[in-house]
Amino acid sequence: MDRIYRYQRYVYDATRKYYLIGRDRLIDELAPAPGDHVLELGCGTGRNLVAAALRYPRAHFTGVDISSEMLKSAERSVRAAGVGSRVRLVRGDAAAVGADRIGPDGRFGRVFFSYSLSMIPDWQGALDRGLAALAPGGRLHIVDFGQQERLPVLAGRAVFAWLAYNHVTPRAGLEEALADRAARHGLRLDYHRLARGYTHYAILRDAEQRS
Repeated sequence: MDRIYRYQRYVYDATRKYYLIGRDRLIDELAPAPGDHVLELGCGTGRNLVAAALRYPRAHFTGVDISSEMLKSAERSVRAAGVGSRVRLVRGDAAAVGADRIGPDGRFGRVFFSYSLSMIPDWQGALDRGLAALAPGGRLHIVDFGQQERLPVLAGRAVFAWLAYNHVTPRAGLEEALADRAARHGLRLDYHRLARGYTHYAILRDAEQRS
């Protein structure tokens, strides 16, 4: 990852803001309570952490990423936005980072993945790590590339080819993996396909929660 992002990190946000659909919707729907702790697994340049920290000034945030190069950009963005007192950055594998490293007690009111599961080799392990980090009543939010179900065939093939070139693998079994975990943990799964299947968007929450 450091080899890939050593130079890409400088233009990452500027080149991706037009096609990473649903990131701002995810931030809008996080809605942490005052004092809540929020965890992003695969935080990259910190773009989402900064946006969320500015949107929710009474919440605290932790970002985990395996790339030290991406974390350099994240640190710079956090400082520039003036939210350093509420944002922690941790280098680690999203599928295996220890609870003792992500604190404060390893439990979070909100956990989210934004276009990171498609780049995490052990993406199902990362899902399990995210669920393990949830506090009672917490929510897990996900947005990522979908299977292009409703795009014209040639357009869908072009998207997949372009993603593969950029070392990105949309997870064909994402909905089934989430449904399985929802059943096992007594959660409700809300799953949506945006932009004709270009993006998949999901929330896992307590079955009793309405919003």
